[in-house]
Amino acid sequence: MQRQYLLPTLNDHEYMVLPESIGWYWDEPEHQVERKVGTLNNFSIHFVVSGSGFVEIDGKQFSLKRGDAFLYFPMQEQRYYSSRHDPWNIRWVHFYGSILNPFLSEKGFHRHSLWNVQHIQPLEEAHEQLLLEAEKNSFLHLSRLSTLTYTFLMEFITNVVPRTSDRRQELDDRIQSLLPLMQSKACEPFELDFWAEQAGVSTYYFCRLFKRATQMTPMAFITLCRLQMSKQWLLDKKEMTIKEIALKAGYPSISYFNKRFLEHEGMTPTSYRQLYPFKTQK
Repeated sequence: MQRQYLLPTLNDHEYMVLPESIGWYWDEPEHQVERKVGTLNNFSIHFVVSGSGFVEIDGKQFSLKRGDAFLYFPMQEQRYYSSRHDPWNIRWVHFYGSILNPFLSEKGFHRHSLWNVQHIQPLEEAHEQLLLEAEKNSFLHLSRLSTLTYTFLMEFITNVVPRTSDRRQELDDRIQSLLPLMQSKACEPFELDFWAEQAGVSTYYFCRLFKRATQMTPMAFITLCRLQMSKQWLLDKKEMTIKEIALKAGYPSISYFNKRFLEHEGMTPTSYRQLYPFKTQK
């Protein structure tokens, strides 16, 4: 059985955090999720209330039971599933916000994926209040929705300890600290030597660290950032041609821009723009 509520993602908002979906699965032995790198551009927290299940990280399987939780950062590969013999009762929240990456990274939450909730009842209660608000009012009361999401997040942050301590703290610290800057400069020419120098390592080791920390290559990350920005410009900058947007996104060749956009979005930039004929409101 399941109980979930999906909400629209707001590109421009004034809140620290907003939910994208809130949900709860139980008595679902076939529950299984597998998402490739770059699929979801939001954070997510899942915690097990009862039963058991599994999560796979770097090719290793970890068993989960009551009180265990896992946290995903945006764009990460995700693979988790319920035990068939002892189906889990699992709750989750997908959420987003522009300052969440530095906020959570500063507190060390980028160093681990698996956590143990010390006192699970307050987290359950915070989750239930958030789910009820979404079910009752959808996104009509954004202030309350954001407040309840923040309450849930803080219950998690202040109430968990790492379940494992072998997540290669050094590589996460080096790479995670660079991601916001790489994102802001994504449309500039990509120079691997420069970013390796910022991390204080060779280009080979930088690529290795980046892959292990984010589950993608540096160029794949840059591409995702460029396409994310170009999608917004296609909607907001109606006066700009596709060629101008391609150049602004870092693609001198419009044909290559079209190719990359088609590969990731399943349609051309022109077709994407035609889906939204009216200029988005700020």
